Amino acid sequence: MHIKLVYILCCLIVFIPLTSLASDKVPLEVGGFKLGTSIDDYDFITYQNFLKEVVVQDIDGFRKGTIYYGICDRPGELVKIKLKYLDSSAGFYKKLLKRYEKKFGKPDAFIGDSFGIVKAWRWTFVDENSNKILLRLQHNLKNPDESLGVTVKLEMPEQIEAERICFKKQCAINMPKKKDRMRSPWNEEGWQKMLPQ
Repeated sequence: MHIKLVYILCCLIVFIPLTSLASDKVPLEVGGFKLGTSIDDYDFITYQNFLKEVVVQDIDGFRKGTIYYGICDRPGELVKIKLKYLDSSAGFYKKLLKRYEKKFGKPDAFIGDSFGIVKAWRWTFVDENSNKILLRLQHNLKNPDESLGVTVKLEMPEQIEAERICFKKQCAINMPKKKDRMRSPWNEEGWQKMLPQ
């Protein structure tokens, strides 16, 4: 009898928080944006990213990838390539790293995390046109905030920055000035806009 009472109390303790999550206290909206609505519902959004991206698949040795290209300074020019290898194992990563080192020399820097969850190395080059080129090789099987698997990234950071600057200037020309757009009044209505609803 005593065990049944303990069981019932445990079930109540677990059930009570779950029921409170299912109530109308669940936040779905903040800053005027509501989860589950269409992006087309927000006509005041005018900012677009300064790079476009294309997802590619069916590449020999790779599972998939993303190709980034400029839209302002040099429209259509590729500035970043990110590809995931088919094999995501640690053993493959170690073999691949040895081949990278044989071809490109020792990396310039370790850019992974200090816990060894994300292992990433970076090489820095300058091409014949004086463009800075970054090469990164990364292995990650645990951190969901990073790309999972074995990934290679090749990018032109200065050209990416040129695209950002060009796009920002173009936006400044095309968009009317909006004074104090980001300021909310310090009244009850202003506070409500800043709190998740």
